Amino acid sequence: MLVLSPPRHGGDLLRAMAEYGGERADWLDCSSGIAPEPYPLPPVPASIWQRLPEQDAALLAAARDYYGCDTLLAVPGSQAAIALLPQLRAPCRVGVLSPSYAEHAWQWQQHGHPLRTLAAEQIDAALPELDVLVVVNPNNPTGALIDTARLRDWHGQLATRGGWLVVDEAFADAAPADSLLAARLPEGLIVLRSLGKFFGLAGVRLGFVAAAPALLDALALRLGPWSVSAPAQWAGEMALRDRAWQTAQRYRLAQASQKLSSLLNEVGLVVAGQQALLHWCPHPQAALWHAALAQQRLWCRYFAAPAGLRFGLPQPEQFDLFAARLKAAAHTLNKDAR
Repeated sequence: MLVLSPPRHGGDLLRAMAEYGGERADWLDCSSGIAPEPYPLPPVPASIWQRLPEQDAALLAAARDYYGCDTLLAVPGSQAAIALLPQLRAPCRVGVLSPSYAEHAWQWQQHGHPLRTLAAEQIDAALPELDVLVVVNPNNPTGALIDTARLRDWHGQLATRGGWLVVDEAFADAAPADSLLAARLPEGLIVLRSLGKFFGLAGVRLGFVAAAPALLDALALRLGPWSVSAPAQWAGEMALRDRAWQTAQRYRLAQASQKLSSLLNEVGLVVAGQQALLHWCPHPQAALWHAALAQQRLWCRYFAAPAGLRFGLPQPEQFDLFAARLKAAAHTLNKDAR
């Protein structure tokens, strides 16, 4: 049986400082996929802090309009749904795309489900032996995108035997045309969305689950009352309704992503997979690169298998500093190789 370790996550600057020194202000943190320019929220009105946070109809209306889906449940970050979904099924055969966001496999295994990790090219052959398939699309960390027609075919096969297809679309907002969301989702299709990445509001802890109504009711029962804070609902409604900001954000992210990819490619970290907030650089010496970058106080995500580095975007004003530290790390590695 596959045995997993508790996942590590990006944004863990405390670990970086513990291993390599320095203060938080010394570091460039490119280890997460959170947009560097968040949605500009005004001060929270005092009345918002005082109100018990029942599910806000205005938030759900904004979410339905933004996602084009009528069957939604607001959750305190998509991570909450990732942890709860395995509790809604008796132990069953689960396949999880690998590599991908490690919490999926970890949570399904923790709740007693026999688990298989699968490369994308292995899924078709494995599907007849699965009850649940979990994919991240666009994938984290690789940036790979699975065609929606292929996903719908997988869902159709699973649904005929009461199975589920779970699609984590945490990084889909930058290219929403690739989403599986529709006005009403059929039984057995579950889509997760997040306000943490594209909107840069990870600290708000707000996400959405799109699924058939019966499954949303079961999730809501597990979550209990007041699970999404009133400030989170207030912030979410505002961000989801601001179409002008969303359009500008997609442009900003696309420009910054191209700039970052060019810098990485220049030093030999070839970007093999790219989404607006994810830049995947497979490299046989990824561990050495990770250490050399950390010595320069530049923090990214290291993956051992397959060996590679994932970079998020630096702050706009930090690109020159990023380039300098990246080149310094490359110089150190080239000198050591001679």
